[in-house]
Amino acid sequence: MSAIDFSALDAAGLNLQAVFDLAALPADVRAPLDPAGAYRRLILIGHGGRTLWERVQAARLSSEHPIDDFTRATVVAWLAGQLPGVAHALVYPGDGPVGLQALGRLAGWHHESPFRVGVNAAWGSWFAYRAVLLVDADLAVTPPMAGESPCAACAGQACVSACPADALRERAFSLAKCIAYRRQADSRCRVTCVARTSCPVRPEHRYDDAQIAHSYVRSLAMIERWG
Repeated sequence: MSAIDFSALDAAGLNLQAVFDLAALPADVRAPLDPAGAYRRLILIGHGGRTLWERVQAARLSSEHPIDDFTRATVVAWLAGQLPGVAHALVYPGDGPVGLQALGRLAGWHHESPFRVGVNAAWGSWFAYRAVLLVDADLAVTPPMAGESPCAACAGQACVSACPADALRERAFSLAKCIAYRRQADSRCRVTCVARTSCPVRPEHRYDDAQIAHSYVRSLAMIERWG
């Protein structure tokens, strides 16, 4: 098996990578991605912290989805340099079904939090999935990120008490309460999530306000569009 150099992705802020053996993935995860069995490896790429946003801002992309566009261009250029001529498919960003959270759990990145954003001990909730790449190459598989959910040892549960919608009080997250509160004109969560920003895990990696707003403005627009 051959190793692969992720340093160019790290420099671009795409600093989370996991290589999976496609054949070893659960069938419900693998089948929608590679129904013909044409590829040998899946590479999950994400970002943690602020660097990706800084690189995207520096690129000054005039597009509706600058993070996706930057990620797509960066990953394609990186792959061409690392594995020239190798058959591949960039399935995310894209329109097809991709079980990002399932892959994140297998990579050890994603543990459930009360505010329903994935969390881990290395980055808190300040990470995201950015690309899923299939390649027909015999790459070395990476081990999962070590560590249990930091929520298990969080005695204070600051996110629960901080949520202004009171959507986290019950064991089951109340999406209805969350959405209803976000739609209020004076909502404190229109362009952020107060529960998430109150989480005490890895606050040094917290996105800046502009990056937080970029994500939550888009989600609020979807809420308003679909009611």
